[in-house]
Amino acid sequence: MSGQSTTRTVPGASGPDSGRAGGRTGQRLSGLAVALGLVLFLGGFVWGAVVYRPYTVPTTSMAPTIGAGDRVLAERIDGDEVRRGDVVVFTDTTWSNAPMVKRVVAVGGDKVSCCQNGKLTVNGEQIDEPYLSDLIEGPATGSADFPEVTVPQGRLFLLGDERSGSVDSTAHLTDAAGGTVSRDAVQARVDAVVWPLDGMLTAPTGFEELGALSSPGPFRTVVAAVIAGAVLVLGGAAYGPLANRAGASRARANGGTTGVR
Repeated sequence: MSGQSTTRTVPGASGPDSGRAGGRTGQRLSGLAVALGLVLFLGGFVWGAVVYRPYTVPTTSMAPTIGAGDRVLAERIDGDEVRRGDVVVFTDTTWSNAPMVKRVVAVGGDKVSCCQNGKLTVNGEQIDEPYLSDLIEGPATGSADFPEVTVPQGRLFLLGDERSGSVDSTAHLTDAAGGTVSRDAVQARVDAVVWPLDGMLTAPTGFEELGALSSPGPFRTVVAAVIAGAVLVLGGAAYGPLANRAGASRARANGGTTGVR
């Protein structure tokens, strides 16, 4: 008998190129996921920076909707886009040189007064304001009574949600503008409280009987894009090494199926 030996490869075993092919596929998928993730992640931040402006509210005048020290995102808008119920950022030098945050309760042509049955009245409609619920005890809202005011065209009447302590239109009724603020003074509309993470503001549904409300901004879409991008970047970065390791393991396993006789 001769001392020669022969090798036999088990049928169906993959060749050495199999691991490399699997590795190349993994790298491609990994790179694609990372690239798409970066587009979503960075695009979300850029989109948010273009649409929104961040503000820190230093007082409790908008509590409980916005607390002292809360960080909010306000959508950049023109004054013509403001509607009843919006929480807006504005600057009026007769009130303050710094930006202020208040809720629009009446627009040009409206007649507004307080209070009937403990409620704000606009154009004869008593307004339900659920965002004041944490401050309400019985029928009282904490609002100071004020006589009916007719808001001039192109101007706004604004109140803080903490009605008993807010320096708002009621504190400026004796001014030349009768406590109203020009639409042009509005810089942005508050969409969400981001610190602490309270999220989107509650829709001011009590004003629906008087006209359409403002549509929410793209805050949720921006957040979703940033989160999806982060997941894709992390997942893609992890997938490449895992795919390569799996390919190498398969190649070693396939190499171990050869026999000697």
